[in-house]
Amino acid sequence: MQLLAPTILLFALNLLDAVLTIVWVRSGVATESNQLMASLLEIGNGPFLSVKITIGAVAAVVIYMARRKRLARYGLAVALAVYIGLMGIHLFTGLSAFGYVSNTFMQTVANIPGQLLAVII
Repeated sequence: MQLLAPTILLFALNLLDAVLTIVWVRSGVATESNQLMASLLEIGNGPFLSVKITIGAVAAVVIYMARRKRLARYGLAVALAVYIGLMGIHLFTGLSAFGYVSNTFMQTVANIPGQLLAVII
């Protein structure tokens, strides 16, 4: 099974996440929730992008190299689902930043994963 296109998509979403994170954090709209990446972002955009791109590239190469393994295919599917969800968060962050969505609505949306987890557990 070929996983080249989905693996490239994963890397592209990782790169888009990095760029959007820089835009939202530097404009004061959002904060970086990953403390390690937030520390790198405090140092500068270069170190943040370098680490983010390196992590994404290593993950993409490992997944592609193990493409015949079931775990790699499942892992890729989960990673893509997470990144697509993250792009939704970036979309709502942008809509909120430009005044199209209220902060109250954003807080309600942000609480949904925790509420779902509480129902599951």
